[in-house]
Amino acid sequence: MVRPRADMLHAEHFSRPRGFQVTERRMTTTFPDISISTERLVLRPFEDADVPAYAEMMNDEMVTAWTSVPQPYTEADARDWITRLAPAERTEGRGIALAVTEFLTQRLVGVVHLRNTDWRVRASELSYVVAPWARGEGYASEAALATAQWLFRDQAFERIELRTAADNTAAQQVAQKIGCISEGVLRGAWIARMRNGGDPFGGWLEVRTDLIVWSLLPEDLEGVSDNLADSGFSAYSDWN
Repeated sequence: MVRPRADMLHAEHFSRPRGFQVTERRMTTTFPDISISTERLVLRPFEDADVPAYAEMMNDEMVTAWTSVPQPYTEADARDWITRLAPAERTEGRGIALAVTEFLTQRLVGVVHLRNTDWRVRASELSYVVAPWARGEGYASEAALATAQWLFRDQAFERIELRTAADNTAAQQVAQKIGCISEGVLRGAWIARMRNGGDPFGGWLEVRTDLIVWSLLPEDLEGVSDNLADSGFSAYSDWN
């Protein structure tokens, strides 16, 4: 029996079912240096001037409880993230972090983060944080949906994944508002932090908890913008 040489074992040498189509994509593996505008928000790269507000936001108790950021979170930590870690994540193709600012005041109100990006599968994990001074305005949903629309329409991605701690109801509500589908539970997959009531110095206790896995596909966005518009803000289509 004659065996094909190893260098001949390419996809074109295997038979495909009738009707099977191969879609070729331009294999870009780095997100562009992007800004996204909505009716109320501008999502943009972080700047040095964001350091004080970002440090203050990341020291908030709710942020501490549901994230793994160091505590206390210093301005040195914020500067290292803004000037080194976040830019490297984008240039190395692992994700992108965008500062969420108010359109009118230019005040920093949150962050949207794409990470663990798989360019072959065209999938990325989305997370978001809202500053304590901007909660209750629907900014997390607005920013997350704008990012999803840009990722699907402009970057030709096909899946977004979110992971929310089981007791983080605020994050779960955002996932539901933008059309995400709950796919299951990762048992004991996260460490949350809670205040130690018996600690006179106000320390934190680490508690193991479950993660709820959510997914968002392009078709899940149908009608979502209209539903959110009923809550007071419009759809998004402006990025540069």
